[in-house]
Amino acid sequence: MQLTPTSTLFNADTLVGIVVALPEELATLTRTKLKQGECCRVGNTWIAYSGAGLINAASAAQMLVNKGARQLISWGCAAGLSIDTKPGDLVIATQAIDKHQQFDTDKLMVAALKQILPTSLTIHQGKLFSSESLVGLSQDKQRIHQHSLAIALDMESTAIANTARHAQLPFMIIRSIADPVDMNLPIAVIQALNDNGQVDLPKLLSYLIWHPLEIAALIKLGLHFQAAKKTLKIVARELQRQQAAQTQPAN
Repeated sequence: MQLTPTSTLFNADTLVGIVVALPEELATLTRTKLKQGECCRVGNTWIAYSGAGLINAASAAQMLVNKGARQLISWGCAAGLSIDTKPGDLVIATQAIDKHQQFDTDKLMVAALKQILPTSLTIHQGKLFSSESLVGLSQDKQRIHQHSLAIALDMESTAIANTARHAQLPFMIIRSIADPVDMNLPIAVIQALNDNGQVDLPKLLSYLIWHPLEIAALIKLGLHFQAAKKTLKIVARELQRQQAAQTQPAN
């Protein structure tokens, strides 16, 4: 039987592994609560909550490979690097790149995903840059875009891609834009982030008490993040529908 793009991605016999960095991103895929470094299975999909950063992502991706995943997906939010990428826009990357290496995403997986997505979504394709550290300033995002021509940025995808390459598995990136290129991350958020990329609420509140002018920027970022999560939930719903259709017996 000739494989079409859709059958390649949604084959009921193929285990898919998805890596997410943050609990909010995990919630767009499943209601299951995981601790960092844990994974759960939903149908033919393994979902791993890695925590932020390249090292955490590589560890989670390898765990999914060990669980039998035959395709890997980097999933979650991203920062925009191009003026064309707005909060809530979807990025289906063609490459994952960093300062040292680049990885092509799988064309069949990308084609399969594009076939099932609703036309209401704004979709961008291009390079995604993975940073070793948080990039919070607009001027730094612009600089990365100028040097790399990447349209979005995260802190995990090249690590997942590298794991996929070593395991000889296809790989794809599904990211939704949260903070656009012209937005500086609120200092309150940067000050409150822990080593795993999560906001420490007591630290955040303490900072806001002394810097109340940050509240407006924080609310704006929250709205952008909600838009990104809404898009991810739409994509997750379509993926689940296709996987369910593949598992139903033929009449």
